[in-house]
Amino acid sequence: MTEKRKLKLNLQHFAAQDFPEGNLQTVPNLDNFKEKSIDYVYRFEESLKSFQEAIGISRMMPVQSGMTIELMGKPTVDLADGNVAEGEIIPLSKVTPAVKDTKKITLKKYRKSTTGESIQTYGADQAVSYTDDALIKEVQKGIRTDLFDLVQSGAAQTNLNAANGLQGALATSWGALQTIFEDDTIRVVVFAHPMDVAQAIADKKLSLETAFGLNYYTDATGTVVFTSTQVAQGSVYATAAENLVIAYIPAGSSDLGVQFGLTSDDTGFIGMKHFLHNESLTQQTLLVSGVLMFPERLDGVVQVPLTETEPVA
Repeated sequence: MTEKRKLKLNLQHFAAQDFPEGNLQTVPNLDNFKEKSIDYVYRFEESLKSFQEAIGISRMMPVQSGMTIELMGKPTVDLADGNVAEGEIIPLSKVTPAVKDTKKITLKKYRKSTTGESIQTYGADQAVSYTDDALIKEVQKGIRTDLFDLVQSGAAQTNLNAANGLQGALATSWGALQTIFEDDTIRVVVFAHPMDVAQAIADKKLSLETAFGLNYYTDATGTVVFTSTQVAQGSVYATAAENLVIAYIPAGSSDLGVQFGLTSDDTGFIGMKHFLHNESLTQQTLLVSGVLMFPERLDGVVQVPLTETEPVA
């Protein structure tokens, strides 16, 4: 009886084993989603930087979520008499800022979920990466929409030197803005509908460049012309590059970014992460962004209607 109860030793169990074992889940393997986050953050922010450089925006303003930004008009200056006798009290001049509109900047949150079945069927690159690209493009579109809405709603229409086609509109824009910003050296930026510039591009055989999902070219005068279907057809809208500001909520370095492990670069335009939701067998994409591009002075934006070019007799 005693002999029957003896257990056989599993000598193989005590044999020397090689480590690490095959198919071990390692940190580089499991950090793949984090690498994707870094990649997408980099692409988004490089795209926005390219737009910033192309348009000539040099003013960056990190802000807190919920901050109200004031869009200004031309200030009123009550200038006192500067002819003051020696020893007399110099009278005060008064400058009254004109607030034309306000805009609150908030942190926007986006999430996308990819099922394990779709990853199994199409592979991670197609199921996750392809749809992440589409998500990023829509976020970029939303940022551009805010800019174009502000530019078009605040533009003052000008009829100086009645525009004669696109070239006339660009010249009128340039002249009007030189008058508005007469004390500053400015670079003129124009936003127009693609159909309004299509013929000019064809005639001049211009080559278009791309930044932040927008096509643009630089006119001979140095005016940068951006095209977008989000701009109403029939007019061009122009302002000075120095009048445009990018306000953003730092997503990566903030307490929020640290607490939720968001990936970002040093600009902090967006924060992003990928993570697994085991209960639903899905891979989640989380993206937060608070970016607002706006013209600081609304009176520094002009609208120039286009007219048909008269045929040559």
